[in-house]
Amino acid sequence: MAESAHHTHGPDRASPESRSPLPGTDVGETRFRKLLESAPDAIVIVDDAGIIEIINQKTEELFGYPRDELIGKSVDGLLPARFRGHHAQSRAGYTADPYRRPMGAGMDLFGLRKDGSEFPAEISLSPMESEGKRHVTAIIRDISDRKAAEAALKEHAAALARSNNALEQFAYVASHDLQEPLRMVTSYLQLLSRRYTGRLDADADEFIGYAVDGATRMRNLIEDLLTYSRVTRKAKEFVPTDCTTVLKQAARNLELAVEESGAVITHDELPTVMADDIQLVQLFQNLISNAIKYRSAASPEIHISAARQNNDWLFRFRDNGIGIDPRFNERIFEIFKTLHPKHQFVGTGIGLAICQRIVERHGGRIWVDSIPGHGSTFCFTLPRGDAENFSEQHR
Repeated sequence: MAESAHHTHGPDRASPESRSPLPGTDVGETRFRKLLESAPDAIVIVDDAGIIEIINQKTEELFGYPRDELIGKSVDGLLPARFRGHHAQSRAGYTADPYRRPMGAGMDLFGLRKDGSEFPAEISLSPMESEGKRHVTAIIRDISDRKAAEAALKEHAAALARSNNALEQFAYVASHDLQEPLRMVTSYLQLLSRRYTGRLDADADEFIGYAVDGATRMRNLIEDLLTYSRVTRKAKEFVPTDCTTVLKQAARNLELAVEESGAVITHDELPTVMADDIQLVQLFQNLISNAIKYRSAASPEIHISAARQNNDWLFRFRDNGIGIDPRFNERIFEIFKTLHPKHQFVGTGIGLAICQRIVERHGGRIWVDSIPGHGSTFCFTLPRGDAENFSEQHR
């Protein structure tokens, strides 16, 4: 065994039968033994001094010791040396005040096999008393597979984060560096359009128009891509943010679009949340702009509400627009995804992707409920957090 295998406490050797802590008839003992041996986990029963009295077959398989090399030895020998001092103290405290400890509730431990190899383990403890003597039953579970899976998942998440960061950095640098040359191209194309439209043939006018339109759309696309990448790159710390104030600012930013469309924006009482206030204005602005853009023949009507839902605030942006086919409820949040031809609705397909990115950065989620021809309700959640306490204190 490990270090303590050469040190005995009490009898040097004892058969399982002679050291059984359980009283009762032979029939009862036989049933107990059968249950013990059929258990899927290693089971070790020790006295209040930590001396092993009974083990099952799974213990032999897990630790690599035959039964007679463990009975009568200290249970500390089944732990790597670095854990033994602390474990002895913990065992003494447990013996003084025994209680049932469920699997996984204690500290992280490792078991030590006879060949010197280690494995991560979870242990449950249950005290019992028999014939005036106290004992502890320890159930030991090898969690190597689970730890390996957790490590692989953690590494996968880290690799994904690195990849996302690299893509985000690329998007930022590429879109930032493209702005100046594209601005120059757009300026010269607009100059060509002003000087030569009507002076050349119809085909030339059409070609110049296509070029100006393409350059303008590219500029808008790059600006939106920069906004998308800045959600995490240029993020501010969360502060208590009054959503009514956020809504007013978003409406001011969209004042021209609201006036031209005749949109009516109403709202219920809105809460204070912990948020990046600039990003929350962007979120509200994008959702209102989306409702105005995809309006029906009637003037846009947009209503914003919020309600408590468990530990979150559930926000709803309801409109009377053209609606969305439920088949595309997920697709609309993907970057560069649009459901309509460019000539029908102008846009880059990034607005809702930015909304999703902002909501997820704040620890929430976003989705849409919609019926074609009957409007849409965009819903998102934000954690209630400490903002409620702040709001109560400042009323």
